[in-house]
Amino acid sequence: MMQPILSARGLVHNFGEGPSAVQVLKNIDIDILPAEVLLLVGPSGSGKTTLVHILGHLLRPTAGKITICGKSTETLDEDRLAELRLQHFGFIFQAHNLFPMLTATENVMVALDLMGVDKDVARVRAHELLGSVGLGHRVDAFPAELSIGQKQRVAIARALAADPEILIADEPTAALDSENGLKAMELLQALARNGRRAVVIVTHDFRIFQFANRVLHLEDGRIVDKPPESSHSFGAGSAS
Repeated sequence: MMQPILSARGLVHNFGEGPSAVQVLKNIDIDILPAEVLLLVGPSGSGKTTLVHILGHLLRPTAGKITICGKSTETLDEDRLAELRLQHFGFIFQAHNLFPMLTATENVMVALDLMGVDKDVARVRAHELLGSVGLGHRVDAFPAELSIGQKQRVAIARALAADPEILIADEPTAALDSENGLKAMELLQALARNGRRAVVIVTHDFRIFQFANRVLHLEDGRIVDKPPESSHSFGAGSAS
């Protein structure tokens, strides 16, 4: 049986304290496997974004345990958590979060600089990463000169800087039309299969269900047994 890259058991998260505390996650168990595309779906407020922030160690759970490659992370201090995020995770956000005054190459180099990579080496690596996502011809373009789909690809290239085992994407197709959404998902699916990494996606977009190895549905802070409608296709409208 394939061993998980990440396992979480008994995740609970509360916002606030005392009588006014709101429990957003309620005893979540989850395994993330190599080479899979895992979708997290559910209504707004169901806890999807909170869950991926905890899985990506951007947020500590109120209770529960997470292991990465078999090693527990619950006792790590903030410095070690920052190192862990750099080593194991790549993050892709709906808004891309590109620096407008930096070229595509320089936006990718920002992530490599955080890893302490020499500037000349980082530039070569950034060009390689941009080439791998089909932007080898746009390495010197600024974000304002790129289409929305191309900006998303720069964000994906940046997320790949450390060759992470887990890519976490929050609504990566929400701002894309059907054609660019299809291309983005084909790329993410290939990165999962070819790199033996996992891709975890928070989405409301029924069009991308066909790319998933698994779909987990969250409702009121719990994972529920509620498979998505199989009738939705990529050509259908997006539910955002």
